[in-house]
Amino acid sequence: MSARLLLGAALVALAAPAAAQDVAITGATVALGDGSEPIENATVVVQGGRVVAAGSGVAVPAGVPTLDGSDMWVTPGLFASLTSLGLVDVDAVSESNDLDADDSPFSAALDVSPVINPNAQDFAYSRAGGVTRASVTPEAGASIFAGQGALVDLGADYDAVVQPRAFQLIEMGERGARLAGGSRTSAHALLRNALHEAGSFGEAAQLRGGSSSGGSTVVGVDSRRIGSTDRSGDVLLTRFDAAALVPVVSGEQKLYIRVERAADILAMLSLLEEFPELDMVLVGATEGWMVAGQIAAAGVPVIAVALRDLPVSFEQLAATQSNVGRMVDAGVMVGIGGYDSSGDHPRNLPQQAGNMVALNWVTGATGLSWGEAFASITSVPARIAGMDDAGVLAAGAHGDLVLWDGDPLEVSSAPVRVFIEGVEQSLENHQTRLRERYRSLDESELPRGYEW
Repeated sequence: MSARLLLGAALVALAAPAAAQDVAITGATVALGDGSEPIENATVVVQGGRVVAAGSGVAVPAGVPTLDGSDMWVTPGLFASLTSLGLVDVDAVSESNDLDADDSPFSAALDVSPVINPNAQDFAYSRAGGVTRASVTPEAGASIFAGQGALVDLGADYDAVVQPRAFQLIEMGERGARLAGGSRTSAHALLRNALHEAGSFGEAAQLRGGSSSGGSTVVGVDSRRIGSTDRSGDVLLTRFDAAALVPVVSGEQKLYIRVERAADILAMLSLLEEFPELDMVLVGATEGWMVAGQIAAAGVPVIAVALRDLPVSFEQLAATQSNVGRMVDAGVMVGIGGYDSSGDHPRNLPQQAGNMVALNWVTGATGLSWGEAFASITSVPARIAGMDDAGVLAAGAHGDLVLWDGDPLEVSSAPVRVFIEGVEQSLENHQTRLRERYRSLDESELPRGYEW
């Protein structure tokens, strides 16, 4: 079969979602993903794409195919926060990179959901690494407002986007200051002005047309009213950008704020006094441990990088690997995400979580228990994203399973089978094909230049 026919067959297979499989795995070491410790000799049952039961003493319903999980670990799929999955094929090739839009006239209105490509190789790499769900976000280009991110599953089909426009991401701190004109003062003024403009725009839209019904809704405001809503006075946002921020101001859409230093974190928490409906998530929070009590009191969750421990900038002078553990001990909900210290890929999340467990053996350091660490890359980031039924093996949860050949937080372990919504996924990707191609390469066929 020609390469063109093989590619066509692969695309057809990707376009046609497979039916969910009923399956039970018995005799395995099972991690539920809820923060509890692993359970030995346990059973997981999935029917109709959903988890029916998981734990010890679970009976397998009649007629459900059974897999022997001896010597294997079974876990929920990993949830990768704030990824670029499906937005980039080759970072350095602009034509294949939809991550940011430096020259766009829009900012908050930018929406990644229509351009996510589940056929991109990073989907396949991540799936082979045990990642079954993720949030996908744009990066800020010409404004502190990066745009609207989406929630996806990594199943091998084109129905990847589970929730479009799930959150808005903004840049504050050092990078936000640069994007806003050169200082944090400008970034704060720009943010508050934008939220006030969005609030006024939303109120005017409601007065003109009442609640949405019958027409399409675009970025939170009925599309029939975006162009007709009056905007008197001085405004800085385009109509589309203002409309995109309406659900943020009302708390219907999450607001992810990338901020690092302790003073900036407190400044963002104070924003809740002016805009109490904001559904805020802090991203980065390198110095979060210094103000963990205030973060916990505000009830604001955090997505942090576990392995960030170097003062690489002025806003990260107090960086420490104990950051996550100290925030968790203070009562902060912390999910691990961000990949700048363990390779730029979400399949390395287990390395970050495993490092949090290893910290418990370092004098003076604060780590996480095994259960807490695994939850920080499964159920916790899923809950932060608004998906309470993902990243956990509990009755009614998504049937996302990963079978590992060992402890998933050990770097020597790897997934051997992956299910998403009860559908077993292929673990083949470009890297595995290269491995097989060169594993048994006949050196007699190499050009003579290789003899030197």
